[in-house]
Amino acid sequence: MRHWERYSLLFVLLLTLGLWANPLSAQEAENETTPAPTENADTEQEAPAGDEQPTSDDEAPADDEESDITPETENKTDEVAGETSKEVVYTPTFTVNNLWVMIAGMLVFIMHLGFATLESGLTRKKNTVNILFKNTMIICIGLLTYGILGFNLMYPGFEDTDTGILKFAGFGFLLNGLEKTADASFISADYYEGYTAYTDFFFQAMFAATCATIVSGAVAGRIKLSTFLVFATLFVAINYPITGSWKWGGGWADRQGFYDFAGSTLVHSVGGWGALVMAWLLGPRAGKYVDGEVRPIPASSIPLAAIGVFLLWFGWFGFNGGSVLTADPGLVSLTLVTTSMAAAAGGFSCAIVSWAHSGKPDASMALNGILAGLVGITAGADQMSGLDAVIIGAIAGVLVYVSVVVVDTKLKIDDPVGAVSVHLVCGIWGTLAVGLFGAMAGTQQVIAQVKGILGIGGFTILFCLVVGLALKATMGLRVGPEEEEAGLDISEHGMEAYT
Repeated sequence: MRHWERYSLLFVLLLTLGLWANPLSAQEAENETTPAPTENADTEQEAPAGDEQPTSDDEAPADDEESDITPETENKTDEVAGETSKEVVYTPTFTVNNLWVMIAGMLVFIMHLGFATLESGLTRKKNTVNILFKNTMIICIGLLTYGILGFNLMYPGFEDTDTGILKFAGFGFLLNGLEKTADASFISADYYEGYTAYTDFFFQAMFAATCATIVSGAVAGRIKLSTFLVFATLFVAINYPITGSWKWGGGWADRQGFYDFAGSTLVHSVGGWGALVMAWLLGPRAGKYVDGEVRPIPASSIPLAAIGVFLLWFGWFGFNGGSVLTADPGLVSLTLVTTSMAAAAGGFSCAIVSWAHSGKPDASMALNGILAGLVGITAGADQMSGLDAVIIGAIAGVLVYVSVVVVDTKLKIDDPVGAVSVHLVCGIWGTLAVGLFGAMAGTQQVIAQVKGILGIGGFTILFCLVVGLALKATMGLRVGPEEEEAGLDISEHGMEAYT
């Protein structure tokens, strides 16, 4: 292993684990604040759904129904802390809400398997081990960094006097001891009506690594493994939580009226901007552009890609459905319907357009059309009718095909899996669609959406340029020509996926 790679991998390890050496005394750790909706009513935590959600008749219980939402407590001796505390008695409503959000988080976790198989299928088989290793490390790094600093950076508890741009609640979340399991403000509706603090963290942590996974596909086949791991660590630990805090943490975008239900911009466009910048800095794969002509590099396994897309579609039911943040029957069922209809419309429209343009039905484009529809509906899945969802998804399906052609042939940016087109272009479209269709449609909403898109996109571009150029100058971004030709499985890992 080259010495730069040793240093870079050591850097990743120190960044993700070394923060435990933070010299907080027990009293200081106790005083660290963890963002919770009940701590500051003016900046109620959103994760990842807004308090602007339409409400059903069931969401605002009458006074005599309040006990259905808030757990009762009674005095008991806490076995963990050895102190007298309140025993939490959960109501059926709270239990069902909390269970649904936990299950939704599990569905989001499955999406990482979908990304891994999709990326493996759409790229060369000589890079499969490398792709699987990157996707494995992304979820591991994402969970660790989100627990150490990302969660409290994304939900810092902005106050009215804050700028709503940057605030950090400290390295406190994972320092919470077992005494918190008997703390009603942490594990009951005193924290939030739909879930405990642990469920909150679990659900949101599943989202955190998605941004870096999007980047992974765009840089496949030529980026150094060590360089990518450092970039992914910084991207997940810093960029994603900061931009996420601007809406879901009650920051400046939220105050401007920006709406992003489950992350068309905050997750997908952020990942798409990162993919665009890094793919541009890296340059194309060898043999992609020869004498100014585009040379298609075929996918290695369409069956793997298809499995990946359907895993992602399945996981998206948790991605969007869980973002309701309760098990509200009306809102969850609406969200699942709009999610399904947009995906179906996106896959159908992209298949028809690609067939008409190329003369042959393209399975890979139909699959990307499904993802385009899913990304497009994510910002407003709880605000749209079924017909709205079909229109949004169908337009996303057309956009993704046009974008793939433009990025590939006009901009000459090599994106092996179409990540820029699916996540960036359709993420922007889905965010704008909130102001054009559904319950929130209107000129002022369009303006708020544009402000959010520009602000979040501008920060992400700048962050990725600074980090990418710094890594290029120090570690180098891409492998050598011989290593690329041999394949990253052999040159980086010394093994092959297929024998």
